[in-house]
Amino acid sequence: MDVVADVLALSGVRGAIGARVEAGGTWGVRWAEAAEAGFYAITGGAAWLTVGSRPPVQVLPGDVVLLPRGTAHTMASVPGADIYACDVTAAARARERGDVLRLGDGEVRTRILGATYRQDPAVSTRLLTLLPEVVHLAADSGGTSLGDTVRLLARELAEPRMATAVILDRMVDILLIQLLRVWLESRPAEVEGCWLAALHDPVMTEALGRLHREPERAWTTEVLAAELAVSRATLARRFQTVIGQSLGAYLTRWRMDLAARRLRDTDDTIDSIARSVGYTSVYAFNRAFHRSRAEPPGRYRVSSRTAG
Repeated sequence: MDVVADVLALSGVRGAIGARVEAGGTWGVRWAEAAEAGFYAITGGAAWLTVGSRPPVQVLPGDVVLLPRGTAHTMASVPGADIYACDVTAAARARERGDVLRLGDGEVRTRILGATYRQDPAVSTRLLTLLPEVVHLAADSGGTSLGDTVRLLARELAEPRMATAVILDRMVDILLIQLLRVWLESRPAEVEGCWLAALHDPVMTEALGRLHREPERAWTTEVLAAELAVSRATLARRFQTVIGQSLGAYLTRWRMDLAARRLRDTDDTIDSIARSVGYTSVYAFNRAFHRSRAEPPGRYRVSSRTAG
């Protein structure tokens, strides 16, 4: 009954290690806006992060920063340092070879691990883009788990061994989940009006969990309310108040996301996919899918594979 795990699995959010940065002296670098979410773990020293028109924020050892929408930003040794565009070719080469991207010309004082997170474009149920433009968590703000993972990351970077790149890729996935835990527990007011708000409502958490586990069932507000031992009116009100949409709208989106992935990734018949997401009529499924994706299932299967 882990709703966040359900969404992470469906949306295919996966991290990939980026460039490892070592910086010294006076330095400043600008990263352009990107399609992926950006992530930084400060494993040594300090830096100043500036995002858009926000004032610079100092990031210290053990801090982690997530830019869920890939917003353009700068990092520098001190506020006011000269800023230069990131050499994307050198950064890509360093990432591919497992090398270090060197900034500045003095003794190394700052070490930063970069990573990116992508979400499956076939899925409309979002997670990362529901978060604020910048999520900055100070060292050990999650108790011990987040800080322990950052320290383990720093040790792996300091002493690279066999399969270090694989370990780092797995660790950035763990870091994202730990970051989400801390942020969701500490900032409940910032998730109102979207499905994340359901995590702070036991009835809604159970409701979404049941919809996720059995999308093929003929769910109605009455049926789900009876299983949760609440009134139909209460459940309908909860959906609108907590996540800002009706049960039917939420369930349809979830079903269409499941169907879109199966259409793209499998050769299952449209009839079997329709039944797996609660449609006994292929005609009704075709209409619902067309409304969701602006093309019928058969055409979507071809276009999504071509795009991939």
